[in-house]
Parts: sequence; structure tokens; C-alpha cells
Amino acid sequence: MNFAVYKENIIAHYEKAWDNKSIVKYSGKGSVEDLLHQGFCVLEFPPILKREFWTYATCCMSQFDDVNPIELHIFSAIQSSELVELLTIIAHYHITGKKLNLHHTVNFGKPWLNNSNCNYGLISLPYLDGPKIENCNLDGKTIKCFWLIPITKEELDYKKKFGVEALEQLFDKSDFNYCDENRVSLV
Repeated sequence: MNFAVYKENIIAHYEKAWDNKSIVKYSGKGSVEDLLHQGFCVLEFPPILKREFWTYATCCMSQFDDVNPIELHIFSAIQSSELVELLTIIAHYHITGKKLNLHHTVNFGKPWLNNSNCNYGLISLPYLDGPKIENCNLDGKTIKCFWLIPITKEELDYKKKFGVEALEQLFDKSDFNYCDENRVSLV
């Protein structure tokens, strides 16, 4: 399958599942040459009545011949080109370094947004959207679309000590606002 068809199918999957049109974005920072020839971009979904937050999603972070193809998305209360850059850097790491997958964590190397305490991301199931976004089926292959949840260093340490299920239970029991860049650690 060529890159253009693969990319079109991922975009169509997101747009159908979120019932929203995307805007294709590219990061002008960092080393993106390894990504661009594979069709990589970040899709920006503006807020709509049913989804009152911004959504940013990778497109072609995976390739059709990957053993476990994944794409990532992140939510934000504000529009931010920094999230385009962040997802581009994570995709670059995934393509040129270690493959990422469900329940892995990534070090953002800086605050998620502005002065946020969330400097890390947890790759999680897309609990807000469920299987309709998680499973992008294409020619007999399933591309997994996972949620990248910004977390704090303390939450990362908690996950390492007690496991991902324990951390996700903390999220469930709290008044966890996944779009609040100023949220305090739950640990």
C-alpha cells in the first residue's frame, strides 16, 4: 500500500470517529526528514459542540508493514503549535528509535504546555472514545490509535511502583481534568 492511500485512510478514520474535519499540520522544528518521506503529519481537530477541546493526532507515525502499528492523539484546552512539535518528536523517536506501544511512557523533555507540571506522557487506551477511535481497520490490518495522557513525574513514579492499572484507577477516582495544563499531581 502506498503512503498516500495509507495516510488518506488514517485521516478518514479519525474524521469519521470524531465527526470533525482535520487540519494538516507540520512541525518546522527538529529533524523531520525521516518522517516527511513517509507521509507523516499531525492532524489538528478544532473544538466542536460535541468535543469542546482541541485534539492533535499523529498520522503515519506507523507504517502499514509495522508489526504493531500505532498512532497517538492528545487533547488540549487551547490551540497549540507546541503539541504539533511534541507529537512530531515522539513520532520521530518511534520511527528511528525504540517502538512505542500501549502503557509505555515518554519523556516530553519539557512541560506539556506552558508551565505545566506534566512533563511525561502515558500511552493509554482511548477511554473517552473507545473502540471507534482505537481500531483503524485497513486491508485486514488494525492500526491502534492510542491516547497520550500528560502526566507528572510523581505519577510516572507511581506507575513504575504500582503499575499502570493503579495509576488509571487514581485518574478514575479523582476529578481528573486531562485538558488542564495546570493540574496538580494526583500522587
